[in-house]
Amino acid sequence: MSSPLRPPYRVAIIGTGAIAAAHATALTELPDQATLVAVVDVDPSRAEQFGTQFSVPTVYTDAAEMLDAEALDLVHICTPPQTHGPIALQVVRSGVAALVEKPTALSLRELDELAAAQDEHGAPVLTVFQHRFGAAGIRLRQFAEDGRLGRPLVATCNTLWFRDDAYFDVPWRGRWNIEGGGPTMGHGIHQFDLMLSILGPWAEVSAFAARQSRPTDTEDVSIALTRFENGALATVMNSVVSPRETSQLRFDFEHATVEVEHLYGYQDAHWTFTPALGHEHLATAWAESPSEEVSSHRMQIAAIFDAFTNGSEPGVSLTDARRTLEFAAATYASAFRGETICAGQLVGTDPFTRSMDGGMVPWKPVKNVAV
Repeated sequence: MSSPLRPPYRVAIIGTGAIAAAHATALTELPDQATLVAVVDVDPSRAEQFGTQFSVPTVYTDAAEMLDAEALDLVHICTPPQTHGPIALQVVRSGVAALVEKPTALSLRELDELAAAQDEHGAPVLTVFQHRFGAAGIRLRQFAEDGRLGRPLVATCNTLWFRDDAYFDVPWRGRWNIEGGGPTMGHGIHQFDLMLSILGPWAEVSAFAARQSRPTDTEDVSIALTRFENGALATVMNSVVSPRETSQLRFDFEHATVEVEHLYGYQDAHWTFTPALGHEHLATAWAESPSEEVSSHRMQIAAIFDAFTNGSEPGVSLTDARRTLEFAAATYASAFRGETICAGQLVGTDPFTRSMDGGMVPWKPVKNVAV
């Protein structure tokens, strides 16, 4: 960190696309914790417009120039996916913590390079997985960790969204070399990251992926069957061809079923808790301290600043992010190879450590976009 670990923290944003507004809005809601002091975009007019909208004192068109000029504690990286890894590497090498929009990187190899830089320069690389920080998600994680729900048995994780053909007119969407993958990497990753944070390390994945109808190089649907180290079994479905959009998670423990259905962010009201016979007291405990907050960027960013101040490890750490990215890589590897993939199997020179498609997509790319 470039300044003492006490608020307000000096923060910058690189990239001013749609998601950057969520970051900037969250920061304006945390005035005692942070000050947005700089913004970067390669488009000068867009940078100026964003700076004006969010009262940012200094705008830049070059990240290196900004990193040289500003004393910073945290840099938010809100650029297209293919740039996440290289920019995060640049930020960390300057000794500043990086908060990266998902996915952290486009490959396991790129993520491991970030881990090495993190260790060398002592600046953490964090990933935006805001659903971990919703009140009910935190409560479920605590209930699962302290054992009061009993053993996890079965889970389902569905991200069933709809994106029409026009959505993919944006050049970086639906391209392996730019976005890294389809709904497995760009949409469902938030839901199955939350699932992984509840159920712990996964052991093996068996999956299918297909391009059903969208004009993409990537899949538009994937389905995975997963076994966890604790013996739990789960199904994970990711789609952008589903007209009734929903995000669903269901966990069946020995002593209760816990479910959530929402779309892009949940509140306590989106959750249902059903105790098994003889465990009705768990429902009473679940209902304590209700929250109307939506799982959001603000909640994760506030937790990061709290960790900075308390000297604890902020989330979501690169270790946790790697487990999630490895799950995505295993889904693709299983689907394209037609075999079960075990945790830790994708290492060394395996093609799926270099890219999510592993160089073996079974369908012909729709477009080739020069980058």
